[in-house]
Amino acid sequence: QVQVVESGGDVVQAGGSLRLSCTASGLRYDDTAMAWFRQAPGKDRELVSCISWSPDSAYYADFVEGRFTISRGNTKNTLYLLMNSLKPEDTATYYCAADGGSFHLCPRESASYLSWGQGTQVTVSS
Repeated sequence: QVQVVESGGDVVQAGGSLRLSCTASGLRYDDTAMAWFRQAPGKDRELVSCISWSPDSAYYADFVEGRFTISRGNTKNTLYLLMNSLKPEDTATYYCAADGGSFHLCPRESASYLSWGQGTQVTVSS
């Protein structure tokens, strides 16, 4: 049974930092693309960052502006998102997505990821 579990969401002041963690288990294959998406109230879910099976191949949405870093843990199918210089507009539920295939470039569409977590809430106060 596939399980994707996120943690690390919290309430933080603008300019602060958070590190989100995600662990995926029960996947069909190891070393597939993983990603972080987010969804704010009343808005569509959007890609924040993704990373392919190739460790150097990561993608960031334009709004990240160099503030976030995606990385994999030593354990396969563990994913992190370090978020610095947080802004109130970063407030959203953040979702970890896994099982995005083994392409050189990580997919940017949510439909490409087969397994999802329940989300972790990030709230940035001004």
